[in-house]
Amino acid sequence: MIHPLFCALLSALLVLPAPLASLTSQTSLAPLAPLAPPANRYEFTELHMGMAVRMVLHAPEESVARRAARAGFDRIAGLEDVFSDYRSGSELRQLDRRAGPEGWTPVSPMLFRVLRVAGAVAAASDGAFDPTIGPLVALWRSSRQSGRLPTPGALDSARALVGWRHLELDTTAIAVRMRGAGMGLDLGGVAKGYILGEALAELRRHGVPAALIEAGGDIVVGDPPTGRVGWDISVEGMQPGPVSNTAIATSGTGEQFVEIDGVRYGHIVDPRTGLGLTTRRQASVLGPDPATADALATALAVLGPAAVDRLLTVFPGYRASVVVPARSGPEPIRR
Repeated sequence: MIHPLFCALLSALLVLPAPLASLTSQTSLAPLAPLAPPANRYEFTELHMGMAVRMVLHAPEESVARRAARAGFDRIAGLEDVFSDYRSGSELRQLDRRAGPEGWTPVSPMLFRVLRVAGAVAAASDGAFDPTIGPLVALWRSSRQSGRLPTPGALDSARALVGWRHLELDTTAIAVRMRGAGMGLDLGGVAKGYILGEALAELRRHGVPAALIEAGGDIVVGDPPTGRVGWDISVEGMQPGPVSNTAIATSGTGEQFVEIDGVRYGHIVDPRTGLGLTTRRQASVLGPDPATADALATALAVLGPAAVDRLLTVFPGYRASVVVPARSGPEPIRR
């Protein structure tokens, strides 16, 4: 999922935490616990995954924040070598070249984990989110560049190579098989969430648990800064309030689009048609696992508001909102 419309709005990214309340009792005989060092707010931004990735860290000193941020950005860069569909040497592209109906291909635990999430959301959404959509995505990218729709024959050929049921996972061997020759994977709607979640875990390993990472509509947050109950996040169509240790993914069809023959097509490809979505909407999902939230947001961007209850029945720990502009349809649905 890449550069969604109505990108999640980050409201007032936490100013410095309020000072600790002063002691009012002068009679306590119990020894006072040592106060934690005050945390300061630091912000860093780098380009990764074709977009700006922003980190907001609360750390006792700048050197700690810089070391943690460097480790977090390095983790993102390393995972791009696993999941990128633009890098010919990425593990994902190598899997496309090696996997086929003749046998199983071992993969890294990281790639396997994301494929399992993708498969679960594909099954729950009846293929509205489909990790095997690679051939259709490649065809649609060519159409966006040329300004011409794919021919019916080209669409039929690409669509014949797409089908999440033909992707098999061996949980014992950590291996993958694609039952159709010429199939191709695209994890753009799920891998970004996973990558940001891994970067957040890296910050924690480097002593900075109070952090927020945002990239292209996806947000992950760790512990709240000292003195706060959570991070103040604002997402159109959803009022999550102060949150901590959670993910918010947003997918939409507004800013990245192309107009062909008078029709506006978004960058998100509908696996059922092979074309970019023509309905303007924004889907946001909040929940504990960043990869799952990312994939659910993509599925709901395709399916629309009517699918919210059905998908959240399968994923009960998540909240979702699908916003449709007033000129394009009914009022938002939230849950």
